[in-house]
Amino acid sequence: MALLIDIGISGWMTEEELAEQVRAAMPEADVRTSADVGDPADVTMMAVVSLNGDRPTEFPNLQLVQKLGAGVETIVKHPGLPDHVRVTRLKPDAPAREIAEWFLAYILRAQRNMDKHDSDQAISAWGPIEPRYTPDTAVGVLGLGHIGSRSAGMLRDVGFQVKGWSRSSKQIEGVDCRHGYDALPGLLSECDFVCCILPSTPETVGLFDTDLLAALKPGAQLLNAGRGDLIDEAALMAALDAGQLDRAILDVVSEEPLPSDNPLWTHTKVVITPHVSGWHLGDALKDVAENYRRLSAGEQLLHEVDRDRGY
Repeated sequence: MALLIDIGISGWMTEEELAEQVRAAMPEADVRTSADVGDPADVTMMAVVSLNGDRPTEFPNLQLVQKLGAGVETIVKHPGLPDHVRVTRLKPDAPAREIAEWFLAYILRAQRNMDKHDSDQAISAWGPIEPRYTPDTAVGVLGLGHIGSRSAGMLRDVGFQVKGWSRSSKQIEGVDCRHGYDALPGLLSECDFVCCILPSTPETVGLFDTDLLAALKPGAQLLNAGRGDLIDEAALMAALDAGQLDRAILDVVSEEPLPSDNPLWTHTKVVITPHVSGWHLGDALKDVAENYRRLSAGEQLLHEVDRDRGY
C-alpha cells in the first residue's frame, strides 16, 4: 500500500514538503509524490487539494482520496472517481482560525473606517468620522460547521452580535442560531455583515441570486470564504451597482484563478483575495497519516464524506 501526495495545484506548499510532514508522523509509511509515483498499482490512497483530469483512473487499486482541506465538491463529483473509492476531508483548527481572522480583519477595517482614513491621508486631510460601535453591529455567519462555528465564536468574543444560520439546527453559546431556508431572508435583513462559509451542494449553488441578495440589509457587506459558486456574480454586481450592498469581499469566486478580464477585478465595490483566507494545515497532516494507517488496518476513517450528500 502506498500514499500518493498529488496536490493538483500550484502556488501553495510543495508535494515534497507535505510528504516529509506525513513521513515524520508515520516513518514506516510508503509516501510518494507525483514526481516519483513508482508502480501505480501500489497506490491505495491519494492526498490532494484538487483531483485533476483522469488521474483517479491511473491507479487500479485506489481506495481512498484524502482532501487536504474541507471543501470536497470537486472530488465527490469527479466523473473519473469510481463509486467504491471513499473520500475524507480534514478538519484542522489552523485554517479554521485563519478564515475566522480573515472575516474579522475585513469587518474591523470597515468598522474603523480605514479606507476613508487611508484616502484622507493621501490628500493630507484631517477628517474625523465616528466608527461603528461593535456591540450594536450584527454579523451573520452562514454555515455553522467546523469553520463557521470557529468564526462565529471569534466574532462573538470580540463583542459583535452574532447570528448564525445552517441547514439543520445548531447551538453555539452566545450566538443566535437559526436554521432552514425559510429563516435565511429574515436573518440577512438584520445583519450589517454576512460571512459565508457554506459548502458547495445542489442546494447552495447560486443560493445568492437576485432575490436573496435583495433580502440583505441595505448597506450590508457580503464576505465569502466558502465556495465561489454560492453567489450569482452577475446578480451580485447588479446589486452593488443598485446600492443594495455596500461591498462584497470575496476570497473565492466561480472560476479560479479569476481571469484578468473578469469585471469583478475592477468593480469599485468588490475586494478580491486569491483564495488565501485559510492557508496553513497546522498539525492536521497527522490525520492524513492516521487515515493511511486506518485504511491499512480496515478501521473507521476520520472525517469521511458522504459522497451522495457531498459533505
